This record gives sequence, structure tokens and C-alpha cells, in this order.
Amino acid sequence: MPPIFLIDTHCHLDAECLFSQHAAVMSAAFAADVRQIVVPAVSAAHITRQQWLQQHYGCAVAYGLHPLAVGCREDNTQHLTQIAEVLQSGQACAVGEIGLDFYHGQEDAEEQEWVFVQQLKLAQQHHLPVLLHSRRAVDRVLKYLRRYPVVGGIAHAFNGSEQQAEAFLQLGFKLGFGGAMTFSGSHRIRRLATNLPLSAVVLETDAPDMAPQWAQGQVNQPANIRRFAAELADLRKMELTALTQACLVNTWQALPKLAVGSLLSIATPST
Repeated sequence: MPPIFLIDTHCHLDAECLFSQHAAVMSAAFAADVRQIVVPAVSAAHITRQQWLQQHYGCAVAYGLHPLAVGCREDNTQHLTQIAEVLQSGQACAVGEIGLDFYHGQEDAEEQEWVFVQQLKLAQQHHLPVLLHSRRAVDRVLKYLRRYPVVGGIAHAFNGSEQQAEAFLQLGFKLGFGGAMTFSGSHRIRRLATNLPLSAVVLETDAPDMAPQWAQGQVNQPANIRRFAAELADLRKMELTALTQACLVNTWQALPKLAVGSLLSIATPST
């Protein structure tokens, strides 16, 4: 049997509150059996940080423009050009974090959708999976995925219906579960985490955001993925080792480059 370990499939380790404490954050993650962390982009602004984390710790990276980072067409075009250039290196495991977010209204819906389509085309061009953000926009995200099909990926922080979950699965996606699953009042998310096919589920933190129930008011950490795994095993009434192994296989299926890539190193990086 291959070694069993944990992968955080969605962690903004480039965010200042984590990046400024990277040595401690990475050490705690490693102690919690986390052996890979996927760092998705929010915009092109932190590409240099992502590349540093990849070079010095072996983190996996994804490049994309987050829907909440969408601005005017000129700025968006500039960001997309930078993302397209860095994707040429072949070092990314996915295009992301991309998608749609209409939580605060739909005033910029047309621009969000244009940016999303351009990035789906980039994923098609590079034969890469995508890391999806879909808040108050799941059906519209699915519409564009059907129109511009990609090689799968992960629907991050999934919070949709059972029917929407099935639609993602039919398109070759896995569904990400993390901090929201730990709240006893999150009945729909916990029901999905319990009842979806085991082959559908991957683990994530979305650190520094989406802190679990036991750490409200604190910065979320990739080390929390161990307790998320235990929570999911309890919900599914599974042995933890079997759950962890299944999530590992699911992650490799969603992000194939991780199956052949390097694992984390916590050796003291050069500055």
C-alpha cells in the first residue's frame, strides 16, 4: 500500500497572515501529516509568492483570477495575460481559483462571466483541471462548464444541492469540504459530506478563511486538515485511515500532477 498522508487541496498560503509566518505554518502542517498544499491564486499580484512557496517548500500552485478580484476590462486583461504567461511554464497543477460570485449582487456579472470564460479557455489550451469558486452562482458556473468543457477539477467549498453535486460529478469534478463541514448547524453540507459517493470528496481548508467551529475568530491553518479528515470519517462512520486513503486517491484523480509531483519539504528555506 502506498504511504497515506493528507493534502490540503485549497489553501491561500500566499495571504499575508500565513505567508508572514510561513515557517511555523508549514511546520505545524507537516506535524499534522499534511504532505502537500495546493496554493491557488486570487490574482496575478502574488505569483511571485506562489513561485517562492513552490520552489522552497514544494507546494503545488494554481494560477487564475478570482471572481471577487475582477475589475475593469483593462485590468482584467492585464491579469489574464500574466496568468497565461506563467501557465506556459508547465508548473501549475490547475487553473484557479476561478468562477463566479454573486453573493454581493450581480452588478459585474457580465465581466465576471467574461473572465471566467477566458480562463476556461486557458484550461482547455493547457489541458489543466480547474479550481472552482461558485457562490450564489452554481447553476451559471455549470452552464459555462458545459459550454467550455475542461478535464475536471475541484468545486471548492461546495455548498450546493444534491442535484448540483451530481451535475459536477457528471462533468468529472470532485467536491471540496472543509471548515463549513465542522459546524453542527451546517445540516446540508454535513448531509452531502456524509451521503455523496466517497469517490466524490476531497479535503481543503481555504485557509486563512473558513475557520472551523472550534477555531472561530482565529486564522485558519492547513494543519486543521487532520481534524477535518477525522470529522469526515466520523460523519461517514469510517475508519480514519480508509477515509484518508480515499481522499488522497480522489485528489490525485482531480489534480493528476500531484500524483507524480514532489511532496512538501520543511527544510529551512533560503530567504
